[in-house]
Amino acid sequence: MTRRLLLSSLLASSLAFAQQPAAPPAGHDAHALEVPGLKKELFADITEADFLKLSDKPKTVKITLVATFTAANYGMNFNGYSHGKAIFTIPTGWNIEVTFINPSPIPHSAVVVEKDTTKKLQMGEPYFEGGGVPKPEVGLSLTKAEFKFVADEAGEFALACGFPAHAINGHWLALNISDSAKVPTLQLGDKPVVEAK
Repeated sequence: MTRRLLLSSLLASSLAFAQQPAAPPAGHDAHALEVPGLKKELFADITEADFLKLSDKPKTVKITLVATFTAANYGMNFNGYSHGKAIFTIPTGWNIEVTFINPSPIPHSAVVVEKDTTKKLQMGEPYFEGGGVPKPEVGLSLTKAEFKFVADEAGEFALACGFPAHAINGHWLALNISDSAKVPTLQLGDKPVVEAK
């Protein structure tokens, strides 16, 4: 009963948070706003170069996802991007190791789902075995977690926040698993595509 009340309370606060105005008040920049309560030491040294890296292991890539990296989309972003505006492209059959960091007191999570699933209130189970943090619907706060999976099927997927109502409000990035890709790449917004190093 207590867990159900807690989940209901978190969902209500998440929905209220998500229903904030679409644009910041006149004279304010959403990227310049400060998100309160962040544990900044969790991501202080992380740069764009850390978002996608090759591992020492063959056919293995490392992805770093930081929830609330900026105040963009009212904090519902990974690495400062939302609504699929950052695109990870990984060759089919590669191993993907994800480090998920949430420096915010607001619960967030990360789970791999089919891209169309981001239009739903709840994400459900990861598409790939091992493709998400434990209990993504509950989320994690002020911590980091790791998960890994094999991208053994081509398609259009998403790295989404599994906390109810977050993905539908844009808290997701694109993850394309491609039969034709030779190396992992990342495109951040309108920036040029870069290969993992």
